[in-house]
Amino acid sequence: MAVLVGKQAPFFDGSKAFSAVLGNGEIVDNYSFKDATAGKYAVVFFYPLDFTFVCPSELIAFDHRLAEFKARNVEVIGVSIDSQFTHAAWRNTPVEKGGIGQVGYTLVADIQHELCKAFDVEADGGVAFRGSFLIDKSGVVQHQVVNNLPLGRNVDEMIRMVDALQFTEEHGEVCPAGWNKGKKGMKPSAEGVASYLAENAAAL
Repeated sequence: MAVLVGKQAPFFDGSKAFSAVLGNGEIVDNYSFKDATAGKYAVVFFYPLDFTFVCPSELIAFDHRLAEFKARNVEVIGVSIDSQFTHAAWRNTPVEKGGIGQVGYTLVADIQHELCKAFDVEADGGVAFRGSFLIDKSGVVQHQVVNNLPLGRNVDEMIRMVDALQFTEEHGEVCPAGWNKGKKGMKPSAEGVASYLAENAAAL
């Protein structure tokens, strides 16, 4: 499996448009990652299929935290190999009947499997693993994690990683183990490590 961290995210150059269902329910055939994320961070997450089991819990979890992502200037984008019409049908299915309801972020249709192959998350059988990618405003992948099909992801951890990335960009410091927003960072030097550990090693 490819490590994309430090590399340009596939298709973030606007080289191809995809069919998608937008957060307002509109179906489009010209969705561009470049245009949709201009001036923003992006979280792109893959999931196996619409109308399945673990997947709705994840998509609802992302939707419940969408305001937190937006407050951090993050565009959330879900991707599976389903069509845009199946995405729309799933959005129109009530949560209590196994649907996801009117989630407020874009769902991209990867019918040709171009995205799951480019991000290297295609599983045997063609569906995507539960891959999550944090992409900075320059289109560079800064964080990735891939779960096997039965293992639901932790959306709060992605928010923590967004906070960590934005902290390092703003302050020029690095984020030690277990760092959360509001905690001290570490200066990237021998002195910085020593100073941080002297105060915080026992709590790690």
